[in-house]
Amino acid sequence: MEIKSYYNEILTDHNIHPGHKEDLVGATCVHEGINPSCGDDIVLQLKVEDGVITDGSFNGDGCAVSQASADIMLDLIVGQKVEEARRLADIFMRMIKGQATEEEIEELDEGAALRDISHMPARVKCAVLAWRTMDEMLEKNS
Repeated sequence: MEIKSYYNEILTDHNIHPGHKEDLVGATCVHEGINPSCGDDIVLQLKVEDGVITDGSFNGDGCAVSQASADIMLDLIVGQKVEEARRLADIFMRMIKGQATEEEIEELDEGAALRDISHMPARVKCAVLAWRTMDEMLEKNS
């Protein structure tokens, strides 16, 4: 019970006090992600220089899960090479499907707070929206 409370605190904090929810001046990549099943809509903005994600932000509306997941993802990928960000997105997707190892899940840092979302099928698309949007964007711009 204590662990679930800790994870809920992480999600609540990222939803109420997102560090990356703003417009990013000088973004080199912008991509919109929509979850039509519940209305989540985010615009992900990244600044990629020499293959490294040097800054990132998002805007949009959605449930607490989609907003917190986007903020957590940006904490994790800013400063990473594009290939590493895409690798982390792969781990996140496999975690949601119950296919990632414990060692891989640890690499996701606070992203691991969303590991139990797979038990809530209606929320899976909310949790993966930012990650899917980021991966689509980076694939398109590579």
